[in-house]
Amino acid sequence: MDNITSRRDFIKNIALAFASAGLFSGLNLNIWGAAKKGKNTMQDDDNYFIQTVLGPIKPSQLGMTLIHEHILVDFIGADNFNKNRYNPDEVFEVMLPYLKEIRALGVTGFAECTPMYLARDAELMARLSKSANIHILTNTGMYKEPYLPKYAFEKTAEELAQMWIDEANNGIEGTTIKPGFIKIAVNPGNLIPIQQKIVRAAAITSKATGLTIACHTGHGVAAIETMDILEKEGVPLNKFIFVHADAESNVNYHIETAKRSAWVEYDSIGSGDANRHIQLIKTMLDKGYEDRLLLSQDAGWYNVGQPRGGNIRGFTYIVKEFMPLMEKSGISKETIEKLMITNPAMALRINNKKGNVGVNPKGKAKSTFGNIKLK
Repeated sequence: MDNITSRRDFIKNIALAFASAGLFSGLNLNIWGAAKKGKNTMQDDDNYFIQTVLGPIKPSQLGMTLIHEHILVDFIGADNFNKNRYNPDEVFEVMLPYLKEIRALGVTGFAECTPMYLARDAELMARLSKSANIHILTNTGMYKEPYLPKYAFEKTAEELAQMWIDEANNGIEGTTIKPGFIKIAVNPGNLIPIQQKIVRAAAITSKATGLTIACHTGHGVAAIETMDILEKEGVPLNKFIFVHADAESNVNYHIETAKRSAWVEYDSIGSGDANRHIQLIKTMLDKGYEDRLLLSQDAGWYNVGQPRGGNIRGFTYIVKEFMPLMEKSGISKETIEKLMITNPAMALRINNKKGNVGVNPKGKAKSTFGNIKLK
């Protein structure tokens, strides 16, 4: 069975995770972490796939997922960025233990959200995925100034989109590694023209490939304007993630986003403001939006230019501490499972009929585990 981990190892690790967090003891979990024949079971699993750096998997195979994290980042700016600024072997050595740590806690899905020109490194992600036995997703798309190359201002939205579609169909930067989502950013407040163009390019890409758009937002007005553009371009809003929604203090914007069927992502979860996040989550649950919530930490951050990446923030808090806090606050185990397992898979899944990302001529998701050639 050619999977990222064996059935026995997965069961052992997921059991360790649930024992550590004190959760899910009463749930009937299958080997991938999704509930068997329960309300959280993946719908139409055979009709969708999720694109990881090692190839496509079924949504039900993603398991417990951290949907917004970073391995490395370089804030030098698009004009000065190049991959010679860091040693990928050192990044691998520094960051692998952090991934192994969460893998031992049962985390099997990890969305790496560093975009191009900020140190996106698909080959490094593939190496880490193999060594840590975690499904890692990387991305296509572009961020915002000063992390946009000059050509982003010169090309049309259609031309930018064609570049991103090519990555989705053929691979990133000459590799066979394909993106699992689109990562863009917008400015706070009313969108400036260049960010409007980035959003339109993301819309075109999403329609062509089925990839979900994760948009660094953090501001309610910007989120509403972004959704308006996407709707005008014909993108269903369940393909949009309001990233950093917890940075927007007016919860009415969260509710409006969820009401329009987009995803609301609380991704700065940490020990300093755990109670605030618990209240945000419970507010959305009370409004009936448990199907539109995503949780993560925005942690990691090997900073290029600092000795051995500087002060790395590990990824364990949400599993070891925050999930038990959610249960203690009265949030059910079934709901926590939905937030950590089902919702990320639903947000990231791609219809087999969309584009040709990871799809063979018969329309079936094809596995490429073990077939990525690394330098």
